[in-house]
Amino acid sequence: MSRVVAALITQNCPAGDISANGGRALDLAREAAEKGAKLLVFPEMNLTGYTTGTDLTDIATPLSPDLALPFKRLASTLDITLVLGLARKSRLGQKTYAAQAVFFPDQSQGIYQKVHTAPFEKPHYTAGNEIPVFESHGIRFGVQLCYDAHFPELSLAMALKNADVIFIPHASPRGTAQEKFDSWMRHLTARAFDNGLYVAACNQTGDNGRGLTFPGLSLFIGPDGKLISRRLDPEPGIHLITLDTDVLEAVRSHRMRYFLPHRRGDLFDLSTLP
Repeated sequence: MSRVVAALITQNCPAGDISANGGRALDLAREAAEKGAKLLVFPEMNLTGYTTGTDLTDIATPLSPDLALPFKRLASTLDITLVLGLARKSRLGQKTYAAQAVFFPDQSQGIYQKVHTAPFEKPHYTAGNEIPVFESHGIRFGVQLCYDAHFPELSLAMALKNADVIFIPHASPRGTAQEKFDSWMRHLTARAFDNGLYVAACNQTGDNGRGLTFPGLSLFIGPDGKLISRRLDPEPGIHLITLDTDVLEAVRSHRMRYFLPHRRGDLFDLSTLP
């Protein structure tokens, strides 16, 4: 049996204010760790803030050693794993990715770069081409970013790599938290139910200083596709959730509740699909 507490962070992320955003992220991480969280997930682009168009050149940044160091140190000191977002500028500065960096307790790091950029993002962001699954504190997890979650094949690919949970940080503006919740529930429950895994999502909140306002929201869905908990408070804060491998096993050992072992891989080989 393995029960791991994770934290879904709702954060206000003014675009371009990396120093202040990073400081707030560190404070929230310490608070979440004090409450027992071991996996800490922040919204999409929480460090740089989110924007498109010409503003992007002002906020994008390389994932430099100096930027990463405080988070690596905190992960090591508190024995936590941090999942933090940024608009990542490539080493030569020719490309920008919507990226989520993962900092582990051993001071190693990983990265996920958004595979499906939204139509209005395509002129500004380069799409990633890798689908990693990470492991920490006995939990295997994938990361998707916002628009990614609308594509079932991506979740299937992570499930086939034995993910226990998919974390889905968002930078999804406009509307109320309730309206956003209603929207997310249409597709995120299906990602969990179809693949027999947890889905956990969080969003930015508040005014980003560049014309966008985010409604907050975080939610946690079980491997049976049912909502476990949600947080609709527009104020920045921490939503604690528990990932329980016994719950996963109960679904995955049930002949009629776990579908992946019975899929026709010979007909639906992802590597051969267009």
